[in-house]
Amino acid sequence: MAILGVSPALSPACAVVCFPCRPSSQLLPRPPSRSALVRLATAPKVPLPIASPADPSKWDPAECDALLRGGEQVASVLQEMLTLMEDMEMDGAFEPVAVELVAQGVIGKRVDEMESGFLMALDYMIQLAQKDADDERKSLLEVIKQTVLDHLTKKCPPHVQVVGLLCQTEKKESRHELLRRVAAGGGVFKNDKGLKCQIPGANLNDIANQADDLLESMESRDIIPDRKLLARLVIVREEARNMMGGGLLDERNDRGLTTLPEAEVNFLSKLVALKPGKALERMIRDVMNGKWEGADNIEQSSADLQAEQEHLTGVSGRGSVSGRKPRPVRPGMFLETVSKVLGGVYASNTSGITAQHLEWVHQTTLKILQEMAF
Repeated sequence: MAILGVSPALSPACAVVCFPCRPSSQLLPRPPSRSALVRLATAPKVPLPIASPADPSKWDPAECDALLRGGEQVASVLQEMLTLMEDMEMDGAFEPVAVELVAQGVIGKRVDEMESGFLMALDYMIQLAQKDADDERKSLLEVIKQTVLDHLTKKCPPHVQVVGLLCQTEKKESRHELLRRVAAGGGVFKNDKGLKCQIPGANLNDIANQADDLLESMESRDIIPDRKLLARLVIVREEARNMMGGGLLDERNDRGLTTLPEAEVNFLSKLVALKPGKALERMIRDVMNGKWEGADNIEQSSADLQAEQEHLTGVSGRGSVSGRKPRPVRPGMFLETVSKVLGGVYASNTSGITAQHLEWVHQTTLKILQEMAF
């Protein structure tokens, strides 16, 4: 049987429910016990502390309502798990396994009825446990969260599952091997620990487009909540595209970007004017990490905005066509811009020092994103 070296998963900070992860028994540094379950499920009958921000006026009422409903459902799941475990006799060594089995059974029956705020409430409870330094409670809640994610993963299309697997695979060689297996139709393989894993078959173009859609959704926000996850998605998109037959000039990579974004073009103009080296790499690294041209748009006063509009510049220092401040430079859109410009250079048969410079920028950016992602 073929051996597939896939590295252990790294749980993203911003949970994406379609992402499959490693088994929960490998996820947790400290296994939960029945005592933690008892303490959680038999807490005093008071409102759950899941909606107590420092400034409640900033919370959206619909979000608060979803969070409260999700918290009630979490409490119901814990109570049912406790009821089932009370009838089980076991020694301490088997308690972690029993908790996982019970979680699988309870959540398996309820996964189609989960409230939209269920995972939100779980995340908040995990944060509280972490703040209280209660590792046992945190481990139990993470077992429940991981079980929910595993059940939801099975309902996702194959290419969505593959994006999740790739986002959790640290080594570049392992990601490429996984893509080859997926493109060949998938199957059952052994991972580097000798455990069998099911890999779905999917189309490389669908995988790249799915990662691109997720990127577009994240990068369209004024503030990027999770740059590590963003970097992983960029890597997945670029590697899936690169593995397709036509490479950079493959017509399937044309997603309809006809007008290059202003911020990315301005930044690329600065890069090609400088000699490749450590200073240029440091400039790219800073922007990819959300500094300088890549800094998130923070709310400004109307007076500041008016003063800023008077000094806006567009591409290469010319006046801004839109009259608005361009969006910050985003990793996914920046690499998309580099690829489009590079493709145009190759298509016009004018490759030379500029093409080499752009290739260096492309490869250096990917290397920086790989360091950010894992």
